[in-house]
Formats: sequence, structure tokens, C-alpha cells
Amino acid sequence: MGLLNAQCWARGPEEFGKKAKRHTLPIEAKESNKWLTSFKAATATAASCPTTTIVSVGDREADLYELFALAATTPKAPLLLVRAKHDRTLQEEQGKLSEYLDRCPEAGIQELLVPRRGTQPARTAQLSIRYGKVTLAPPKQKPDEPPLAVWVIHAEEQEPPEGVAALCWVLLTTVPTESFEAACEHLSWYALRWTIEFFHRTLKSGCKIENRQLGSASRLEACLAIDLVVAWRIHHLTKLGRETPDVPCSVYFEEAQWQALVAFTTRKPAPAAEPPTLRDAIRMVAALGGFLGRTGDGEPGTQTLWLGLQRLDDITEMWKVMSALLPNPPPASHISGVQRKYG
Repeated sequence: MGLLNAQCWARGPEEFGKKAKRHTLPIEAKESNKWLTSFKAATATAASCPTTTIVSVGDREADLYELFALAATTPKAPLLLVRAKHDRTLQEEQGKLSEYLDRCPEAGIQELLVPRRGTQPARTAQLSIRYGKVTLAPPKQKPDEPPLAVWVIHAEEQEPPEGVAALCWVLLTTVPTESFEAACEHLSWYALRWTIEFFHRTLKSGCKIENRQLGSASRLEACLAIDLVVAWRIHHLTKLGRETPDVPCSVYFEEAQWQALVAFTTRKPAPAAEPPTLRDAIRMVAALGGFLGRTGDGEPGTQTLWLGLQRLDDITEMWKVMSALLPNPPPASHISGVQRKYG
């Protein structure tokens, strides 16, 4: 259902003070081991999908030497792309990573659409791109580990809007990056991480996972599992609406759902003959959730869709009841058996 791996854990009281010992603990005893676990899940997916390119992308928290070592020693491993957190020491007297990037010539300027965030409007950033190949020296705590060869991509925004921090990414990757075009492609892969933020926001503001009050951890995990699927479906609907807006909405909505939606929106009880486009249906649903559709509002987001889909559930149930009272009711198969996907 759109998720390759999900992990759940809780920090106990005995974990207090563990941070001071993080340099002496093995990776298996650290919370950061979650990145290695997810990489292994991606590896299993890569093995079952040999014709598909699998890329494991991580934010600054995933900048772990052990993760790159795992990628280097795993046969047929997925590609790895991580935003650097540490200014690592390089092998062969290359100095620090930042010093190497300062010496790299600018390869070109790439535009990147930065989505709206809070009160900051969406913008197109002009990014200066540098790239090269480096060899990471092992950490001081693990001098016996072998050095690791990776590629580095540096992207820094030129002339950001006033009052806005410039976008600046340093990316480490196992993917060969030997041209400006390749660097831009790999940069676009990392930009997809913004969708992770939207996904988590749907979990928190839509599914309200932080407000769950259940009697045991096992029940909470079961509830979270359902919420993850719900959040993914909403995110998937948002993505479909923006990438394939002109397809019939029946690719996502069942017949009773879109007929109920059209009837409620148009105030015409007769069943519609043809389904509206996916974009039109999404905007109808979002309107149920408070989306106003003004000129500057852009396309509906996950939160208004989540609220609208909950209302659509009730509207669809009433549609099934009232459709049976029409002079020429639709076949029973069209008004029964609709699954509650977002309850």
C-alpha cells in the first residue's frame, strides 16, 4: 500500500543519558539503526524488482558511516542518497569535505521549485551546482574500517528572497555523478523528500496520531498501521490529481462515491451519466473539507482532502439510501458494498 517498511519504538526511562555513550555503542544498540533496517528492506525490494531502480533517500539524520558501509558491502544493493550532516574527513589528504567542495568549480545553475512552507510562498530557487568524487576516511572511533568512495553534490541557492534562508544541500551518494545533468537528476531525487513531510503532516493533522489514547502499545501499533495506509491513500490521491488531472475520477473513486459527490455538489439528484475528471472530483472533495478554490489558493492539499473524504463517507451512505427512492434507481450493485476507506 505504498510503504516498504515501517518501524515503531518507544524510548524507555533507561534510555536517559544514553546519548553521552553514543560513540562507544555499536550501531545495533542505537536508535539510528532504523536507517540500516530500512535500507535492508529496500534491498529486499530491489531483489524482487530487478528491472526497477530503487533509491534509498535519507535526510541529515541518515548520515551514518555504517549505512554507507552497508551499501558498499551488500550485493545488488539499492542506490543510496543521503544529505550530509557531518563535515567528514577525506582520505588521501583531501582535507575536510567542505574544503573539497570549496575547491570544486561551479558546474552550472539549476532551477528547483520549492513548495510553499508555512507563511512562505512557493518559489523557484536558482541553485549553484558543484559535484565530485571523494573517499571518506573511517571515523576516529573505528580506525580499522575501510575508507569509502562516494560522490558528493553541493547545491546552494543564489539570491534567496529577503528574510528567507538560502537553500543549501550537501548530498552524498553511491550513484555515479559524472556530469551536470546527472547531478541535477540526483538533486531532484532528494527534493522528493518534501513529500515525506506532507505524508507526516497528514498523519499528525489528519489522522491525529498524536492524540490517540488506547489501552496498550499493541493496540496503538495496530491503529498506526491503519493510519499509515489512510495517509498514503490521501497523499496518493493528491499526487494523482496533480500529475494526471484529466483522467476520469473512477480510477480512484467507486461509482457510488463519485455519483454521490456530483449530486451533492450540483444539487441534482439524478445520477450523473459520466464521471468528472479527477481534478474536478478532487476539488469537489476538498470543498467539503473547507477548500475555497480562490485564485491564489493553488491546488487542494492533503488536509482539506482528508476532511472532505470523511464527509464524503457520510454523503455516500445517504446517497445509497436515497438512490433507492428515485423513479429509476441505479442497479443495486452500484449503490451497495462500497468500502469505507477513510473511516
